[in-house]
Amino acid sequence: MFEFWVGAEELPIYGFLIRGIIIYLYIFFFVKVLGQRSMSSIDPLDFIFGVVIGDILGAPLTDGDLSMTGPVCSAAVIASLHFALSLIALKTPRFRRVIEEEPIILIQHGKILNKQLKKTRVTIEQLMMDLRLKDASNLNEVDYAILELNGQISVIKKNAFQALTPQDIGKTPSRSGYPSVLIEDGEVVIENVQKMGTVEQIRLLINKYGYEHVEDIFLMIWHENGEVYISPKQKQT
Repeated sequence: MFEFWVGAEELPIYGFLIRGIIIYLYIFFFVKVLGQRSMSSIDPLDFIFGVVIGDILGAPLTDGDLSMTGPVCSAAVIASLHFALSLIALKTPRFRRVIEEEPIILIQHGKILNKQLKKTRVTIEQLMMDLRLKDASNLNEVDYAILELNGQISVIKKNAFQALTPQDIGKTPSRSGYPSVLIEDGEVVIENVQKMGTVEQIRLLINKYGYEHVEDIFLMIWHENGEVYISPKQKQT
């Protein structure tokens, strides 16, 4: 009666059909629990999870001799580990930088950084293709191109070539430059702060914007032209 679960040397067709339904619902449950992040952007951690889960749960769909117990339990362990790592990364910015790659700048101030291309194994042809897809085929218009952690290349155009807003009319565009994260989830990102000043300068800057402590800020971004973006932490209710 439970051949579809324990396996059999000659598993009937209906057994494979039942297994397919069970595994589909099982994976659907994983996706709901883990959140849509695993589907919307594929980073190395998500990629490893997808490959391993697919390999584990795919085996009983092709081999009727295998029991479902082992693969289902193994998939649950892998999913739990993936969920735990994602949760720790969400709560601990320092750990997040260990398991997630930092964005890599490929073009800076309109100049291609060939060493970075070699490091990331991105060819000129691949770079140009991604720029065309971002409607930035003219390199004279590109200020920055960044290889993001999901493998896609994002583009920041020079202000003179960006779409005008009412505030821009009659003004001479200034370079906004590459945005650097100075504070993330209440913690100072030392590596980025050292590029533009000191931690004490950051504290004085947030005081100027009406914040007393670094812990009060969820995200602080600094642009090369001195423009600052601050988003405070939401208060617990």
